[in-house]
Amino acid sequence: MVEELVQDAFVEFDRVQKSYDGETLVVKDLNLRIAKGEFVTMLGPSGSGKTTCLMMLAGFETATSGEIRLDGRPINNIPPHKRGIGMVFQNYALFPHMTVGENLSFPLEVRGMGREARAEKVRAALDMVQMGDFINRRPAQLSGGQQQRIALARALVFEPELVLMDEPLGALDKQLREHMQFEIKHLHERLGITVVYVTHDQAEALTMSDRVAVFNNGVIQQLASPEDLYERPENSFVAQFIGENNKLEGTVEGYEDDLVLVRLADGAITRANPVKCGDPGSATLISIRPERVWLEGETNANTTEAEVLELIYLGDHLRCRLRVHGNEDFIVKVPNSAGHRPLVVGERTRVSWNAQDARALDPL
Repeated sequence: MVEELVQDAFVEFDRVQKSYDGETLVVKDLNLRIAKGEFVTMLGPSGSGKTTCLMMLAGFETATSGEIRLDGRPINNIPPHKRGIGMVFQNYALFPHMTVGENLSFPLEVRGMGREARAEKVRAALDMVQMGDFINRRPAQLSGGQQQRIALARALVFEPELVLMDEPLGALDKQLREHMQFEIKHLHERLGITVVYVTHDQAEALTMSDRVAVFNNGVIQQLASPEDLYERPENSFVAQFIGENNKLEGTVEGYEDDLVLVRLADGAITRANPVKCGDPGSATLISIRPERVWLEGETNANTTEAEVLELIYLGDHLRCRLRVHGNEDFIVKVPNSAGHRPLVVGERTRVSWNAQDARALDPL
């Protein structure tokens, strides 16, 4: 169970559980509070429970137990169309027989808004996503990126305080996807709306969010800012799921000052920051980010021999795969800058890292 205290929470999940068959819980005892104006992303692998949480908030799924509140008001029994929530889906869900203008006008019409007021809001929403010139087009006449902008405008046209987005950029190519990430982020900042976003793309979550809730097996593993998630993962699942990560398996040997001594598989002793590890004799997993490792750097307590197994040129850096303490998937990123000696596959070298950058976590 993870509970994050937020003053004056706008969205609240209070001990929410969800089961489809009455036995297996796909969401387990969820406690989550989201502040007004916050951008929170639910991130996790397929089947982790993130989309189910979004669908319960939208009203398309019903919580098995617990309560969901919006601005302090319980909404468990309120139908989706009366919750006043904007939705953006991966498949856009635009009406193909309607023009762009008619697609945007529809949610205003069902709310009983007059013709002139509808026209004004439609124009404003289209201008917001830079699609004003497309008001008379039909969805089939638009590219994927244009359709996604229209779907976003439709979710915003009735000025909801909360917008839910379910993998909205999943169907776009990489370059357009990255461009739309910034567009959505800037719209959120400009409008001050609350956004709950679902994705399995970690880079997308880190780019856009104020906070990220990392889901696995129906439970939030960690809820934190993008920087905290990447720099300070609280367990091995988060460390492995967020960004690229080196891991060294070992056994707790003892503690020294504020560090833990870990005996690795090859018998070597290394020092690490004890985050989630147990008593001497218990298994642990050391997590080290590739960019926190120095190749042929200054010698320190965590300097060790390494063998170069693979070199991949990636433009701004060289990705080096090494054998370190028996691990053949140990990665170091070498910046593509002047002064670096060319490396050769098969050569011996050394690597080092600060003990505080190595986090001793629970074994996988």
